[in-house]
Amino acid sequence: MDFLRPASWEEALAAKAEHPTAVPIAGGTDVMVEINFDHRRPSHLLDLTRVRDLEEWEVGAETVRLGASVPYTRIIEELADELPGLALAAHTVASPQIRNRGGVGGNLGTASPAGDAHPALLAAGAEIEVASVRGSRRIPVDAFYTGVKRNALAPDELIRAIHIARADGPQQFAKVGTRNAMVIAVCAFGLALHPATRTVRTGIGSAAPTPVRARAAEEFLTAALAEEGCWESGATIPPSAVRHFAELAAGACNPIDDVRGTAAYRRHAVGVLARRTLLWTWRSYREDRSGRCA
Repeated sequence: MDFLRPASWEEALAAKAEHPTAVPIAGGTDVMVEINFDHRRPSHLLDLTRVRDLEEWEVGAETVRLGASVPYTRIIEELADELPGLALAAHTVASPQIRNRGGVGGNLGTASPAGDAHPALLAAGAEIEVASVRGSRRIPVDAFYTGVKRNALAPDELIRAIHIARADGPQQFAKVGTRNAMVIAVCAFGLALHPATRTVRTGIGSAAPTPVRARAAEEFLTAALAEEGCWESGATIPPSAVRHFAELAAGACNPIDDVRGTAAYRRHAVGVLARRTLLWTWRSYREDRSGRCA
């Protein structure tokens, strides 16, 4: 196994172009586990730890440009106001030591359906900035996951940054596991309210071959909130609407039975998480709205 260690982004792209099968490594929290257990034996490792701009972020008027290697700890400590859903998800990632090393780029590169960042990225409508020596492009997060642990990257491309709209409303994340952290999710659910556009977005993890959105649930809730005038009044969402939203979210799943849980349990748990996160986010929306009107 050869070890490539570029000192700049340009050198990293050149190395990836010369060795398309090289496996990028930054935090190493996923790749090194696979190598240690001999589940993967790449011919080349591409160490990105010296590419410092991957660890930087920029907060703009409307979006955050998050470097692929920004550690989860920094997201929790410094970007929780702009990216609350992702910060909540970051809290549940493994241990403090791993949160100090791991970043969202690694989660995206691995593309495991159980990755904690995926539901929050889907709910926020993120875009993935990728590049090669041929140029750069942005991939909508909805189109990024192409199969079990597969993504839309070309062989010579690397993930450079994630572009995420600054939250304009409450966001939530919850997952089911034997512990809150230090555990692979049995299932996970992310929810974001977007008052500016009067829309709702969701993200589901570990309950289908890829991370997915509950689109039917989103469309139903968006219509229900509009019909009831809830965005303007801040009124309580009817319990029947909450129940139907949860049912539609559970219906968006395509889970499997494995050692962490049965398909039936995952589907049921996603419905429970959908109901809870909706109640939490709407309560936050009503409280914030009341505060602004006071």
